[in-house]
Amino acid sequence: MSTLRARCPDCRTLTAVAFDDEYQCHSCGREFAAGLVRVPRAWGSGGESMAAAATIPLPFPEAAVIEEDSLEEQVAVHMRNLPARALVLGGCCCSHIGAIRGFAARRGRLAVVWVDAHGDLNTSGTSPSGNEWGMPLRMALDAGAVAPSDVAHVWARSLDPPEVAYMEQMGIDADLDRALDGCNRVYVAFDCDVLRPGALDVFMPEPGGPTLADAEALLRDVAAKRPLAGLGLTGLGERADPEILIRLARAAGL
Repeated sequence: MSTLRARCPDCRTLTAVAFDDEYQCHSCGREFAAGLVRVPRAWGSGGESMAAAATIPLPFPEAAVIEEDSLEEQVAVHMRNLPARALVLGGCCCSHIGAIRGFAARRGRLAVVWVDAHGDLNTSGTSPSGNEWGMPLRMALDAGAVAPSDVAHVWARSLDPPEVAYMEQMGIDADLDRALDGCNRVYVAFDCDVLRPGALDVFMPEPGGPTLADAEALLRDVAAKRPLAGLGLTGLGERADPEILIRLARAAGL
């Protein structure tokens, strides 16, 4: 499916057409602030519930569904099928790699705000589990898609020692102003396990963390500081409440 045309979530016709950064449905007249890209894969062991959660219905026109047999091909297809402004609903956080690389290839400098209880900064040589979903931010950085100086990592609280060392070495912290300085647009990678347990059904909850209201305030703050290229929501459980996902998207201005 072309990113210029998407399936309208209301009338279910393929008549939602891209217009600048938004979509307008030529059948029912609805307007939408972003196109939805589903990436229902989880690159690791036992992540089936994350993959299934990427099918949760959301009221955005469906611009693409990306289900490839390798992570490399997933990234390539995602880059080719990225709307001007996207809401990415993924399985694991590897869903963010194609979005970051795709937006970074466009004109202007991209910042990334990585909101996650975990670091996602391991490599195959440092990962305790070997699961690729613990490596996507490092993959994007190592590919040169975004500079460490343009990355803020917010609310992390379960980091492996090599990730801590890497963040210290590269100067990555939670400072939004530092990461956004000089950038034209921002992509927010939001792993929903960052939320305080009980706020939402997630695959890998961690004790502590922000409330839903805290997360909404963060997204509003980011969107007020720089134009939003996209928002990615990942790490969900199959019973995740779509209304909470909609609240997060609306807080980001989508």
